[in-house]
Amino acid sequence: MTRPLSKSKLISYRQCPKRLWLEVHRPELREDSASTQAIFASGHKVGELAQQIFDPLDSGFLIDMQALGIAGAFTKTTELVNTTPALPIFEAGFSADLAGNGGALAFADVLLPIAAPAGSTNDKTAWQMIEVKSSTSVKDYYRDDAAIQFHVARGAGVNLDSIAVAVIDNQWVYQGDGDYRGLLKTEDVTDTSRARDAEVRDWIAQAQSIVKLQVAPGRGTGDHCSKPFPCGFFGHCSVEDGTAANDVAHPIQWLPNAQSKALKALLLDKTAAPQSMLDVPDEHLSAIQRRVKQAHKTGQPFTDAAGLSRALTPHQPFKGKSAYFLDFETVMQAVPIWAGTRPYQTILYQFSCHVVKSDGTLTHSEFLDTSGGDPRVAFAESLIAALGEKSGGNNGAIFMYSPYERTQLKSLADAVPKHRAAIERIISRLVDLLPITRDNYYHPAQQGSWSIKSVLPALFGNDDAELSYEKLDAAGAVANGGAAQSAYLEAIDPATIPERKADLHAQLLAYCKLDTYAMVRLWQVFAGKVELKL
Repeated sequence: MTRPLSKSKLISYRQCPKRLWLEVHRPELREDSASTQAIFASGHKVGELAQQIFDPLDSGFLIDMQALGIAGAFTKTTELVNTTPALPIFEAGFSADLAGNGGALAFADVLLPIAAPAGSTNDKTAWQMIEVKSSTSVKDYYRDDAAIQFHVARGAGVNLDSIAVAVIDNQWVYQGDGDYRGLLKTEDVTDTSRARDAEVRDWIAQAQSIVKLQVAPGRGTGDHCSKPFPCGFFGHCSVEDGTAANDVAHPIQWLPNAQSKALKALLLDKTAAPQSMLDVPDEHLSAIQRRVKQAHKTGQPFTDAAGLSRALTPHQPFKGKSAYFLDFETVMQAVPIWAGTRPYQTILYQFSCHVVKSDGTLTHSEFLDTSGGDPRVAFAESLIAALGEKSGGNNGAIFMYSPYERTQLKSLADAVPKHRAAIERIISRLVDLLPITRDNYYHPAQQGSWSIKSVLPALFGNDDAELSYEKLDAAGAVANGGAAQSAYLEAIDPATIPERKADLHAQLLAYCKLDTYAMVRLWQVFAGKVELKL
């Protein structure tokens, strides 16, 4: 028996027919990344807040599909749509089969009753539908989404007058006290949705024909695997079409900037394109790509000792000066919780700082605020003290591993203007270890990556327990930046019990401390300071 397809299934079909087939027949193969799951969570939060924004009197009705079931949700929606006086409805459900092919079903984020136009003879309540997104702009596939919603709702008999997409205004500033009016801005998409009615019918018919196939339609991996959003079946499909990195000894994906124009042109023909970087002609490669290719070809690491010396010698700790190693953790939220902040503004909440003094001794300081309050002022003051700026400092170099810390410090100076001068002095002392490493070192074990988590095992092997992110991961602890952000948000949630909050706090401290200790060990090798007993 043919069943109606959900709107999300139709959007999957629009991205890739094979994705739709796998979602229906082999859902267990799907593996969504942590970042994708975080986007889902953010969307749910924005959706919940939309109810407050579009129903300030709290007079509406939320349809609980979990409690009612799909059929019950449809029945309740029909009842509410025909009830007088009409009230706002959230998560309203509709199903329609206008072409006799199984049809489609959809759930609307927001359904608002509107006044009938003057002179209207239709005695049915007119409605405005609003689809709520956690993005900051209306994307093309949101318009596909809205066209499907419009088609299904009208097919189900709803007197739908208009439809809009609501997105986040990232220039809006939260003033506090739970007042989120202005967070969302809407764009009317009624005309385009109405005009695509026949197109939507075709999508439904084509998607239903894909679902009926006994085997998945053939399609290789490509740009469609990440556009408009990452597909959770990419790992499965890349194994099937032989492009998975673990199926090739030296995969092209390990070449840095493998999406360069020259390589893209070479790889367009998947039937003839090389899969191994060793088979790519040098004329298609940049200097750094040729270096990586040569390291994999010979199995030998590349090290430019003279280049490392030129880059690091000016910043050695000596004559009372220390070398500092700094790492930050940050959080971005679609819905800001601190007054004076914007949606998706990056907020600093944690740092770790290791210090190598001129006599070779190693000290450590750190900051982490999981109170739930705005951490920026306390962060700035603690950082200034840790880096020696509060007492004048000795102006030693501050090493980080990416340009990220510099960018965030500039934002912090704007957020905490009373400490701007000290923060700007800190910025002037920053030395980025990432380009130094990228320009002067590469080991085949890095597999094309210069992330510190890739460079460390290349330098020290996988058995050094002091430098093991895998050990943290195996213990179920915070072991990457995405997990750190999730842990922080859970820790500051008022619903989190004290024992869990303390555990998350400890995990965050351990993870960030490992980041800066890893930099110390990296610097120790590259700077030739092997005599230091850290």
